Amino acid sequence: ASISSFSLATLPSKTRLANPTTLSFVCVRFTSLTFPPPTTYNLIIMASTATDYTAELIATANAISTPGKGILAADESVGTIGKRFAPIGVENNEENRRRYRELLFKTKGLGQYVSGAITFEETLGHSTKDGVSFVDLMKAEGIIPGIKVDKGVKPISGTDGETVTQGITDLGARCAKYYAMGARFAKWRGVIRITDGGAPSELAIQQNVQALARYASICQENGLVPIVEPEVLMDGTHSIEKSAEVTERVLVAQYKALSDHHVLLEGTLLKPNMVRKGADSTSTCTPDDIARATVRTLQHSVPVAVPGIMFLSGGMSEEGATLALNAINSFAGKKPWHLSFSYGKALQK
Repeated sequence: ASISSFSLATLPSKTRLANPTTLSFVCVRFTSLTFPPPTTYNLIIMASTATDYTAELIATANAISTPGKGILAADESVGTIGKRFAPIGVENNEENRRRYRELLFKTKGLGQYVSGAITFEETLGHSTKDGVSFVDLMKAEGIIPGIKVDKGVKPISGTDGETVTQGITDLGARCAKYYAMGARFAKWRGVIRITDGGAPSELAIQQNVQALARYASICQENGLVPIVEPEVLMDGTHSIEKSAEVTERVLVAQYKALSDHHVLLEGTLLKPNMVRKGADSTSTCTPDDIARATVRTLQHSVPVAVPGIMFLSGGMSEEGATLALNAINSFAGKKPWHLSFSYGKALQK
């Protein structure tokens, strides 16, 4: 959308990847039109993280991380969108889903505030009633199309209701197809629970962060910027301190896994939960409390190479999610990343 050109200033990637020890570092040069006038950037990265799409991945991640903009999460599954339609008496069929997403993407001035939109596979292939593809509609607004690629969660036996996300088996072929359809980034959600029964277990954390890391690697091999989403659920009675402890533990494990899988951090985005008390906790928790706990947790765990952190709303109201995000950006402390939103219900209600 806001990418003009990109080139990889080094050896051919096939040579480099076949024997990465022959060249430890490479220089990536790309030009972005996100901030006029056009600016050319040079980045030094590990050769083991480079692919044919390296410069494009970095440019896309930076374009999505444009100040003042965030991500519209419009990737509800058929079942989930049906729950939205039911209270207003709208039948959950493909045409009504198409019409609803058209209404969203045609919102006047949407591109002023939204840099990317996550879609469900069905939506990525849809068009307006006038025959304009949703991909072209988004691009005309300066919005980069994205795609949800995970296939939901399955239980992990012997745990306290913990799960791991599915969808790795055919992911490479699907990513290649989505790139050809116009998507330039993807999303995969891992789910971590905090329970009185001992969750999260180390098993659940490792299963989820390893799946996210493998997903991220496959996405980058096929030209898609991976949104890494290890969500710590806010269900339960736990304190904000417990939330901070678990979120930091998960994020530290996540970035270790991404490093082990040779994922290019400059070509990724993080979609975490905000650090807050459990939804059933009786303690008070202000937006400033959320900001303090969230920023300090990120400072302890997220590398500065990551260009953008796009928070999920986690069931908060549109007002609550907005106030918390504002407090996070206003918090006095080092914040070397673009901090913004990747909201679904909080934007669509």
